Amino acid sequence: MNVRLWRRALAAVVIVCLAGGVALAQRGGRSRRPQLGVEVQGNTPYDGRFTFIRLKYATGFGRFGNWIGDGGLPWSHDYPDGEVHFSKILEELTLLNIRTDGSNILAIDDPELFNYPVAYMAEPGFWGVTPKEATALRSYLLKGGFLIFDDFRGPHWDNLQYQMKTVLPEANWIRLDGTARIFHSFFEIDHPEELPAPYGNLEPSYWGLFENNDPQKRLMVIANVNNDISEYWEFSGTGVSPVNLENESYKFGVNFVIYGLTH
Repeated sequence: MNVRLWRRALAAVVIVCLAGGVALAQRGGRSRRPQLGVEVQGNTPYDGRFTFIRLKYATGFGRFGNWIGDGGLPWSHDYPDGEVHFSKILEELTLLNIRTDGSNILAIDDPELFNYPVAYMAEPGFWGVTPKEATALRSYLLKGGFLIFDDFRGPHWDNLQYQMKTVLPEANWIRLDGTARIFHSFFEIDHPEELPAPYGNLEPSYWGLFENNDPQKRLMVIANVNNDISEYWEFSGTGVSPVNLENESYKFGVNFVIYGLTH
């Protein structure tokens, strides 16, 4: 299904409603096993529900372990707790029909990706794009797809810029501040830089790729530089991070998804 048509159909029927506050996800934990009392399923067939899409890739530069989850393959960090917790928050705050028992993990060049308007990639500093991936991802973004890069820092930002030049050679990254529409698509986030990274003394920033390099047009890609928003999601309710920061991180995720579905 064409992503742009999917988005238009969704925008016509979905009414989002703001809850009184951001509910906390149930307790997570360091274990990679599900912590929510439900069995986390693998990929499910497209059925019209909003589904968290996590992109996988062959590690181009260095590698961690061979398993899925923290300490394993870089693209799988914060899996599955991060997306399960976030999906439950998104379900609580909106009238979207949402899958809440896991995510679909797709290769970048999987044609199935075109059924889903929003996709997420962790640790892009380890990504080395292949020609087939570059062609597929370019088509996805130009047809209306929206991509979130998260969980990377330092020199990994240099690698992401290099890889995306292969995907979109003419695109230039533009730094986003509190006036960017994506920070007002649901919650009002006037100072996005005030959400600190969950570890280290890093200065977070947000960068985007726009259609025709025009900030007045559609944002196709957002990069959470020097930050790891899904780390907050993963361990929300466990006491690892202050509750107010966990709640703020959910606001970012909700804004990203709502923007991606409506632009």
